[in-house]
Amino acid sequence: MAELNTGDGGGGKGGKVRSKKQNSKVDLTAMVDLAFLLITFFMLTTSLSKPQAMDLSLPDKDPKIDEVPTKVDENRTMTVMLGADNKMTYYMGLLATPKVGPKDITYGKDGIRKELLTQKKAVLAYSTALGKPKNGIIVIIKPTKKSNYRNLVDILDEMAISGVETYAIVPEFSPEETKLIDKK
Repeated sequence: MAELNTGDGGGGKGGKVRSKKQNSKVDLTAMVDLAFLLITFFMLTTSLSKPQAMDLSLPDKDPKIDEVPTKVDENRTMTVMLGADNKMTYYMGLLATPKVGPKDITYGKDGIRKELLTQKKAVLAYSTALGKPKNGIIVIIKPTKKSNYRNLVDILDEMAISGVETYAIVPEFSPEETKLIDKK
């Protein structure tokens, strides 16, 4: 407990009582102990925030030589190319015979997100008509060397928001794609 120590106020010399300034001293040892106990308690009982990470599947380090490349239905494939100065171009299918596009589009809910949701519904209807309702849209993200890291993170966020489960980041461009992205 804290205590307040004051000096004695006894009479002085000669019977005359003068008011003496009292020395007050507060012992704070117990308060310091209590403060450290509280700090220790709250440090041990609080939970630290856990970092949030996105799941990422990477290919094997040693690709098999005799492995046959997987054929993907061009009606399910959407290619998004990220260019310089926050430019983005997309197309559905193959670039030589596109189903939709190529079109320039912006980031955000009225841009790429709206188009992703529209194409996702169209691909789901197409897959259901073929009798394979679990086959959804496949998005190929192609960042150029001139695009910045934020653009890639933004498009990955759009994939998570719009619920696209299958997407790949491919840094390779065909000559036609290079001409298309450089032209813009």
